[in-house]
Amino acid sequence: MGYLEKKDAIILLEDGTVFHGKAVGAGGTATGEICFNTGTTGYQEIFTDPSYFGQIMVTTNAHIGNYGVSVNDDESNSVKIAGLVCKNFSEVYSRENADSDLHTFLKKQNLVIISDVDTRALVSYIRDNGSQNAIISSDVVDPKMLKADLSQVPSMKGLELASKVSCKEPYYFGDENAPIKVSALDLGVKRNILRNLASRGVYIKVFPYDASFEDMKSFEPDGYFLSNGPGDPEPLKSAIKTTKDILEANKPLFGICLGHQVIALANGISTFKMHNGHRGINHPIKNMETGKGEITSQNHGFAINREETEKNKDITITHYHLNDNTVAGIKHVSKPCFSVQYHPEAGPGPNDATYLFDQFIDLINKNKEI
Repeated sequence: MGYLEKKDAIILLEDGTVFHGKAVGAGGTATGEICFNTGTTGYQEIFTDPSYFGQIMVTTNAHIGNYGVSVNDDESNSVKIAGLVCKNFSEVYSRENADSDLHTFLKKQNLVIISDVDTRALVSYIRDNGSQNAIISSDVVDPKMLKADLSQVPSMKGLELASKVSCKEPYYFGDENAPIKVSALDLGVKRNILRNLASRGVYIKVFPYDASFEDMKSFEPDGYFLSNGPGDPEPLKSAIKTTKDILEANKPLFGICLGHQVIALANGISTFKMHNGHRGINHPIKNMETGKGEITSQNHGFAINREETEKNKDITITHYHLNDNTVAGIKHVSKPCFSVQYHPEAGPGPNDATYLFDQFIDLINKNKEI
């Protein structure tokens, strides 16, 4: 394993701010919304998480690549981030069950990697000034020349991206002889969500993002699930309509992250783009029903309107984010429906919130008895 070639590279933010680094390997040019994740582990899961589609990821941990990659850690079938910015990129790795080094893994998918960046300064800048579009390049290092290309990148606000990462055709996951059947709407689903459901005796049929209620109903499921995913929830008119139909049919429904936002929109609650979002594996949540705190894995740049949620007579707030008091969980007052803004399946992250999958199973079983 030799030393990677490194050449000068630039990071240009939408507001004109410039950071410098070195391209790892072949380099290139990439664009997207720049954001950061504060997790100290789990880079492979982050890079393959469909929720990050269209985003340039800045990792706050000082070393990336030091434990290699394992096929078991993929959250989808490919890398989904638009580009990677880090401090130290390690070509050498040490982990017994690793299959490859990270550079080989990312090179196969032509990902642009910029290292040797003052990520502490960059993250502080994003935290203060908000997530914004950016361009990273080793092909062109003149900001004036890159500015025109950056101006063509669409804003994440109003951008529908679920269609870019959703399955094209329905597929099945789990044991077909399992006692419970669930129809899942794939808005960018992570594999660990499906694993958590399957391990609890669920056979899942996964449908494309624009599937209708009639499509999903044809599986004759015991419950319905709305997945995580990238982009702005408001353009997902089909998913919102399908959700309204599921609610009208009074069927058990569970939503995570983007699915949570779609459930809110289906109940007349608006969403908004956050200043810089929540992305990490140590976010504190309070469960208002139990009074207990949870340390959670999060990845979202949009949230639901708290004031509208509090005024909605059909919805109860079940969880709050303790850092900024945003709504982190809701349930319907009269229908078997609940959702959370964070990731109970983690991958990476703590397992404090895996009880939510059990809660979904209990909800389905109770509905079966009616």
